[in-house]
Amino acid sequence: MLYIATPGVPLVTPRPGGTVEGIKYAHSIAIHAMEMEWVQMVPKNPERMIEIRTIAEELKFTLTVHAPYFINLNSPDAAKLAASKKRILDALAMAEIAGALSVCVHPAFYLGMDPKDAFENVRRATADIMKKKEMLFPHVNLAYETMGKPTQFGTLEEVLALSKEFGIYPTVDPAHMHARTNGLINTTEEWNEMFDTYESFLGKQSLKKVHMHFSGIAYSVKGEKHHVPLQESDARWQDFLAVLKKRKVEGVLVCESPLMEVDTLLLQKTFEKM
Repeated sequence: MLYIATPGVPLVTPRPGGTVEGIKYAHSIAIHAMEMEWVQMVPKNPERMIEIRTIAEELKFTLTVHAPYFINLNSPDAAKLAASKKRILDALAMAEIAGALSVCVHPAFYLGMDPKDAFENVRRATADIMKKKEMLFPHVNLAYETMGKPTQFGTLEEVLALSKEFGIYPTVDPAHMHARTNGLINTTEEWNEMFDTYESFLGKQSLKKVHMHFSGIAYSVKGEKHHVPLQESDARWQDFLAVLKKRKVEGVLVCESPLMEVDTLLLQKTFEKM
């Protein structure tokens, strides 16, 4: 099964709002997954996470998480590096309590460094994080995302190599890849090449449990600018869905459109009709 998720609480969630009410509302309009957007800070209340887990289990609702933006595992500043690792670990630990499957992380910036050296720094930081897996997040995946700007660590090959080494899987974002390449990665052939590369690193069965993002996106030669609604973008989203259907991809696809539940339902209904 491929679940198409909203990027946070639906926009028209009834008052008082919040994640629990957002899950209930999303379920009421036949959406069955959500990415909890912890992009500014990680929640600190375990009881609230238990409440989220309880309603999600009751409604058979699938959850993922987006970790804070303020992360750079390639930072030369020891304090910033330690803070980055702590934010990731906090997100993974709270995701475990909430029953989420996977936590999306923006891993690093190159900071003018050779990408190979940046990779080694991110790899060492990842090794430190994964030492805490059994204790803090035994059932949650650490998902490094493919990133939308050339200045950011996060090519497909980079995140797949780390995923293979540590037994995890990435957040593949074809919209980011489209923006990073200034308009490439937007055809059936290119998406199939992307998934072939994914399988070559992680194995034939790896596409049965994915964490992906997709949206329309504005970009320039410098890469990603911002997300835009699907039907206002150059994204060939119907072709992308056809690739997912043909390859029988399963897991969670987060629709990161500003229209949130509207475009999530557009993707879902189109996919179901295929």
